[in-house]
Amino acid sequence: MAGATIDHMISLTILVAALLIAMMSFNQMFSSAVAYETNTQVATKAMDIMNTLCLSPGSPTDWGATNETVLGFGLQDPTVGGYALSPYSIMRLKTAQTDSQLVYYPGTDLYYNNVTSTSGYTALTPLGDCINYTTASELLGIDGSYGFNINIQPTLAVEVTPVSTKPLVLNVAVRGSGLPLSGAIVNYHLLEVDTKLGQFPYIIPISDETITGPSGSVNITFPDVMELEPTYTFTAYVNVGGVTGVGYYTHNTADGDLSYITPLIQDYDNGTILIAHSWDIFQDAGIQAEVKFNATFYILTSDFELQPVPLDASDHLNWGSNDYFVTYIPPSETGFLVISYLKSAVEMGSIMMPWGVGSLGVTTSFGSSVDSYGSDFVATEVRLVTIDGISYRVQVSTWKLGN
Repeated sequence: MAGATIDHMISLTILVAALLIAMMSFNQMFSSAVAYETNTQVATKAMDIMNTLCLSPGSPTDWGATNETVLGFGLQDPTVGGYALSPYSIMRLKTAQTDSQLVYYPGTDLYYNNVTSTSGYTALTPLGDCINYTTASELLGIDGSYGFNINIQPTLAVEVTPVSTKPLVLNVAVRGSGLPLSGAIVNYHLLEVDTKLGQFPYIIPISDETITGPSGSVNITFPDVMELEPTYTFTAYVNVGGVTGVGYYTHNTADGDLSYITPLIQDYDNGTILIAHSWDIFQDAGIQAEVKFNATFYILTSDFELQPVPLDASDHLNWGSNDYFVTYIPPSETGFLVISYLKSAVEMGSIMMPWGVGSLGVTTSFGSSVDSYGSDFVATEVRLVTIDGISYRVQVSTWKLGN
């Protein structure tokens, strides 16, 4: 009898152990199934967000180029369709993650968001006209359920480097996925800043076309630019196999790390631009000087040529006054504003402001100020798009919030 009892106890122990193992396996399988289902939902939501951003212009369809209230969020260019993003809607994204990244101008008592921190050009939009992350999430119907980030960057890297002066020589290098690209067609535009007898500065444009060599780069010589320290802006639009990119470079002879002039967008409907003295905004001791300025708007055509639009915008600004000059650019034309300024007979500079970010290129991010750290799964969607004919890579990262 004792032997039978022991056999019974051993059998019972084995049965209980088998049941525990089965329950643990079931729980693991159930957890895996739940995780799989959750991850599938996140991946589907990432695709939905990407499709909404790239294939819908939002509501109203031209919200990026007007002062109208946004009722539906989307970034598609309504005039082009397909995977083309609106250069104006991107300018109205609040990309600043903290208040310290905003720009305050006492002259208007407004804060401004800069869609890019790139040196040489600025795109300052009134904060009240920007779409923030919370509003975008609500319009997408995911507020409190999912977090997301959008990253926009050019497909091609176009780098402009000065080589020498007297005459001026610039090098344009084109790379894609880290590799040099030979045979790229380069449409370039040099806007040299000059002056006569201390009068208002003016721009001398020089445009032409060339092609990159086997190393993926090309030296461009300007035999008529013979100054030891010329002042200029340079833009290069490249095309290789239907993929396009843009690069630019600015060289100023006026001292200081900041430009003496800062343009600010005031109104989208009629293209109102304020031209202010930079000291009144940044209060940097290195830019305490009165300057004379002259502004010209350049329309960027579909074949990357420039058409100048005179603005009759010449005046002078002094630091500490909070005075500004008002000018108007064509609101329906993509291009960029070039403001040349004169500090002294030999010290000059210029700054560019895109009207539609595609004209000068943009690398920017928009999304949650709280990243996806701690999330078990992050879904990523990538699309290749164009902005004003320039090729870009858009990445959307999405994760689930809460339990």
